[in-house]
Amino acid sequence: MPVNLPNLLKATVLAAVVSTVATPSRAQNNHASGPEAAKESLSHFKVAPGLAVSLYASEPMVRNPTDMDIDERGRVWITEGVNYRSSFQPWGVLQPAGDRIVILEDTNGEGFADKETVFYQGPEINAALGICVLGNKVIVSCSPNIYVFTDTDGDGKADKKEILFSGISGVDHDHGIHAVTFGPDGKLYFNFGNEGHQIKDKDGKPITDLAGNVVNNSGHPYRQGMAFRCNPDGSEFEVLAYNFRNPYEVAVDSYGGIWQSDNDDDGNQSVRINYLMEYGNYGFTDEITGAGWPEPRSNLEPDIPRRHWRQNDPGVVPNLLITGAGAPTGLLVYEGSLLPGIYSNQMIHADAGARVVRAYPVQPDGAGYKATIVNLLTTDDTWFRPSDVCAAPDGSLYVADWNDSGVGGHYMADQKLERMTGRVYRLAPPGKKPLVPKLDLTSPAGCVHALQSPNLSTRYLAWTALREMGGKAEKELLKLWDTSGNDRMRSRALFLLARLPGKEDKYIQKALGDPNANLRMAGLRIAREAKLDPIPYVQKLVNDESARVRGECAISLRHNESPEAAKLWTALAFNYDGKDRWYLEALGIGADRQEDKFFDAWLKVVGGSWFTPAGRDIVWRSRATASAALLYQLILQKDPEQSARYFRAFDFLKGSGKTTAMTGLLAAATAGPDPNHMATEALSRLSEKDFASTPGLKAEMLKVLESVRGTGDFVKIVQKFHLPGQTAGLLEVAIQHPKDEAGTSAMRLILADHDTGAINAALRATNTAVLLIEAMGNAHENAIVPLLLPVVTDATIDIAARREAVRALSRVREGANGLLALAREDKLPADLKFTATTELNQVRWSELKREAAKLLPMPQARNSETLPPIAELLHKHGDAAHGAEVFARADVGCIKCHRVNDKGVDLGPALSEIGTKLGKDALYESILEPSAGIAFGYENWQLTLKSGDDVSGIITSETPDELTIKDATAIPRRIKKSDIVTRQKSKLSLMPAGLQQTMTTQELVDLVEYLSSLKKPE
Repeated sequence: MPVNLPNLLKATVLAAVVSTVATPSRAQNNHASGPEAAKESLSHFKVAPGLAVSLYASEPMVRNPTDMDIDERGRVWITEGVNYRSSFQPWGVLQPAGDRIVILEDTNGEGFADKETVFYQGPEINAALGICVLGNKVIVSCSPNIYVFTDTDGDGKADKKEILFSGISGVDHDHGIHAVTFGPDGKLYFNFGNEGHQIKDKDGKPITDLAGNVVNNSGHPYRQGMAFRCNPDGSEFEVLAYNFRNPYEVAVDSYGGIWQSDNDDDGNQSVRINYLMEYGNYGFTDEITGAGWPEPRSNLEPDIPRRHWRQNDPGVVPNLLITGAGAPTGLLVYEGSLLPGIYSNQMIHADAGARVVRAYPVQPDGAGYKATIVNLLTTDDTWFRPSDVCAAPDGSLYVADWNDSGVGGHYMADQKLERMTGRVYRLAPPGKKPLVPKLDLTSPAGCVHALQSPNLSTRYLAWTALREMGGKAEKELLKLWDTSGNDRMRSRALFLLARLPGKEDKYIQKALGDPNANLRMAGLRIAREAKLDPIPYVQKLVNDESARVRGECAISLRHNESPEAAKLWTALAFNYDGKDRWYLEALGIGADRQEDKFFDAWLKVVGGSWFTPAGRDIVWRSRATASAALLYQLILQKDPEQSARYFRAFDFLKGSGKTTAMTGLLAAATAGPDPNHMATEALSRLSEKDFASTPGLKAEMLKVLESVRGTGDFVKIVQKFHLPGQTAGLLEVAIQHPKDEAGTSAMRLILADHDTGAINAALRATNTAVLLIEAMGNAHENAIVPLLLPVVTDATIDIAARREAVRALSRVREGANGLLALAREDKLPADLKFTATTELNQVRWSELKREAAKLLPMPQARNSETLPPIAELLHKHGDAAHGAEVFARADVGCIKCHRVNDKGVDLGPALSEIGTKLGKDALYESILEPSAGIAFGYENWQLTLKSGDDVSGIITSETPDELTIKDATAIPRRIKKSDIVTRQKSKLSLMPAGLQQTMTTQELVDLVEYLSSLKKPE
């Protein structure tokens, strides 16, 4: 499950609270528990028209359900997370025997579970994130393994345990391996989040997929989270798509279409729903470097939801839908008929963060889709945390509820086994009681009937039986294909018919000739999976009226080395309309590993007529060698809006053609008196080696350098090309931009040059000294200490500069030590003691902080008071408007770390919809315990560098060569990994406690009222 309250909010507010009030020990969880409380929760639900919700099961029968499946008998299978984060959280192991797989059964048809069977219990499945019931086999996903449990005697108990896959990272983590599901092709589909890293076979050997790639996140080519497909025995393994953050479940429709959700970096309102275009890159990190999405790049997307997923980058498949902030969990494609028609054949999804179950009706949109949102189930109960949603054999839906004040983030409020909650609800039309249709798996007719079930476990049994019947089932399957008015049921038949030995082509041809584009796409998918020659099938459909079918044709050409493949790709490229990004990405996927061959074939046919909207896009998306010269021509058009887009395309190209284009563009840009943006873009893509081998290039570079003096580009050029003698220009940038990356980077370059004379002279310039010292402090290097300690004790220097020197020195260990030494020796000037006291009592080094408390104790709070228990705080009335003022106050500091809509700072998670995600109880708990549940991706890292400096902060991006880290100032700092000596993740949040005396109890209540009001618009 994705994430808890953004940690930096907790830390920032905690710092304000503890210095004013005496905080109580952690409040006991007072959330109501037990069957009666579960029944009462029904009154809080808002259910969509045509549906009713009922309680199927609750604690103590089920607790902390992490995932769910429903078998052909209508029994509900649950994986529990009682021992959630037991490996490192202080509550430890709550259930020593391990977590359970529980079967819940309604034996009398009254609509609620009255029988509970423990199928398996063990510590190796603690907080398992996936369960898939396939006959007498149960596939359980729990990093580092995927297990197959077998009930050999049908007693509801596991008799055999085997490992299907191993070596998956993300142990005791929400971003590890997730649930398996069964596809219409008889294959298994599943995914893992970006802590999964790699997958190995049952013997611990690395897996090489059908494309010949070792399956790991090394960037060759795969990165981050991935979606997979394989045979039930693990063979024929494929990476279907990659570069996700944390996809929780994958769902496959009857046409073989693949869908999933993906969670954003917490709070960025960028949770997404994806249609998986097979083998596509989905853009969470940079495809080439692996850099994180906040990193600067050309053609940066203007809004965070698009920027988060790199939607302006060539080679990234579009998102289907952005749903806002949330914590997406279970997903299915509902193909039943019991629910109202709006939900038929649509994705239905649980989001534990937004506390909602909703559908996403889709419509074709070019070679892809577009979607809207329709809610099925919402509530004002802030403990409702839907972790999964599944279809029963009768077509009703069951919803598993983790039931906690928060979700994920390595935290749970339920820490007492005897009070731990968990619920399962049923959604169906009013008055529709549960029903389990009788199964006949002995005859072809009975199996074909079962194949049409909305329940996956039932379909699996039918599919398996029909597959074993082979030709004996053909007549009944053909009847379903020929007479069913439901094309999805026809497709289920097709996937079996096309596997009859010797008849594959016959039925694929039937599909390709069908008027339904979805069935034509299914035919292509079947041919591709069967490893049949795709050329004759693509030839038949190359000019299909449906862009989705043509896109599937392009994907079918991937890695096909037939001489006809390039011709067909060219024909498909000619059908691109210059607008459909889905189609453009399908072309790119189809050209993988044959970019030059395919692009050259297209270019030969199009000739000089390539300069059209469609042609320009094909050039932009291509990775072919010849595209460099064409991109060069496009940039020379000097369209500022488009040139950034074309420059970004160069970042995905290699070879001398790229260097030639960049040197040419630099020369063109510097030919006039005023080098422009084109020059800096070109320079950023050249190296020192290029300058050494190209006469005259350095002169052009120096001309550009002078034109960007005083800007961040000046610093980048000096740094990239190691230019000496630039101290004056760097000082200018440091003074003008002391609070951002340009100024701090300039300051580090000056310090590295050891030009102390220039710095000392600047420190005595009254007008600029404060700004310069601020930049020095934000540089966070011990080299500032010998420069600034004399400033502290020099009474001839302006007091404002001396105070800033104290603040700057307090940010580095040696500086803090130096200030404490002055205090210890009674040499700290009296006019600086208050500033020193304030700063040194909040440093991040515990031993120095303790000494500061003794030497320079903080004054007693003027209005100290004891903070009431959380239960009492919850009954106090807050003023949201005043809470917004508290949030924005500089002395409280929330706004220094967090963004609410377009205000604040992007350091900790954005809080624009935090009130949707967390109730007031969770907000209070999170504020008062900032380190209890640190959101993934916002951990505080401690680095020690070869220079002797130490750095603390949040790592926002990491490539094989460097990482970017932000400290409490939110200024990015890029550090080469070769300069790092040690790297350790802290158990404490970035922001320390006890910063200032800022809030009364009522102000805390007001602040929580304000945070609670920050919700997703209705």
